[in-house]
Amino acid sequence: MSLLDISTWWDGLTMTQAIYWGIAIISSVVLVILLTLNLFVGDLDADAIDTDMEVDADAGIGFQFISLKNIVGFFTVFGWTGLAMIDRDFSLIATILVSTLAGLLMMVVMASIFYFMMKLAEDGTLNMKNAVGRHGEVYLIVPGGRRGMGKVQINVQGSLRELDAMTDEEEDLSSNTIVKVLEIIDDHILLVSRAGK
Repeated sequence: MSLLDISTWWDGLTMTQAIYWGIAIISSVVLVILLTLNLFVGDLDADAIDTDMEVDADAGIGFQFISLKNIVGFFTVFGWTGLAMIDRDFSLIATILVSTLAGLLMMVVMASIFYFMMKLAEDGTLNMKNAVGRHGEVYLIVPGGRRGMGKVQINVQGSLRELDAMTDEEEDLSSNTIVKVLEIIDDHILLVSRAGK
């Protein structure tokens, strides 16, 4: 297809068709560029202006309905759905309504996917409270009477970790001793005792 053929085809479009074709083509190209950059560079929305309101800073990851990827996704689906509606000879109002709803649905789907992906990544961070009641093995000697810190290897949240530990027992807990986590001290140190006590 030559440039002359494209020009002739474009001139034969109605204004509505031209608008929808323009939106569909431009947003599709931008979406492909964004997804390619996201694959090789990282999440571009992390640096974008966050338009979501977080009521509580500790509330966790917000549901980001308005983001760069979601807006581009909206216009991509909006454009192609509108073209499909025009091709089936629907009215202008029906075309605009259905393409807008399809674009909004795409935004909800994309926002949900990224929200749950981020929640999964967040769940990988260590919550020390999950170690309480679990058994582990002394890796570096834990001095008795809380005279110092040692290290314990323990399986928490599906992975083996080396964590700082102290004990109230009078005798030191030597390497390879099986211990039980009693509580967490200062949010990051395990208080342990010999298993079976």
